Amino acid sequence: MIIKEWALEDRPREKLYQNGPKQLTNAELLAIIIGSGTKSLSAVELAKNILSHANNDLDQLSTMNISNMCKIKGIGPAKAITIKAVLELANRKGQINHVHKKKITSSHDAFRMLQPSFADLNIEEFWVLFLNRANKVIGKNKISEGGVSATVVDPKVIFHHALSHFATGIILAHNHPSGNLVPSEQDISITQKIAISAKSLEINLFDHLIIAGGSYYSFADQGMLK
Repeated sequence: MIIKEWALEDRPREKLYQNGPKQLTNAELLAIIIGSGTKSLSAVELAKNILSHANNDLDQLSTMNISNMCKIKGIGPAKAITIKAVLELANRKGQINHVHKKKITSSHDAFRMLQPSFADLNIEEFWVLFLNRANKVIGKNKISEGGVSATVVDPKVIFHHALSHFATGIILAHNHPSGNLVPSEQDISITQKIAISAKSLEINLFDHLIIAGGSYYSFADQGMLK
């Protein structure tokens, strides 16, 4: 089936319009960028084919030159140039964020940096800020997402990212779609578990924020990290 024959909610453009870009896969986002497929492949199928040539690694895709992209069936110079242009913009954005590292001096600083990631979510997500010795942010990663009342967090994933960033400090954050800022027993338990692991790796756990709309609860401010 061509994309026009798909259910409206499954079409990449309509899906982005209705649900926002975070709900789309890399292939769906790339399908929007390339605009169309071929007689035998939909834009999404073509996008998946492009990604497979880069081992489904966006960094590897960004290193492909235009001539190599054009060797992929269904990709001509126009599509290849469009892909390269979008990836270059993303690369420049990353460079700007890297140069202008923001220093975290309070829970409010962390909240201001993290709150946009949770805007308008109706499910729980768990994010981590990674800091250097100067308490400047050197990375921000979503660790997990779940349902309306919980998300499963694996500390190993957090510390994998922390070590890859060479971080010396971390700040945890998750949202409560219900609007209730009171930490649950599970929130307290996972924070304590991560704190113990962080200490063994000589990484400072500076805070854990619970975010609900424009408000937040700080474990550090409430003396919950002692």
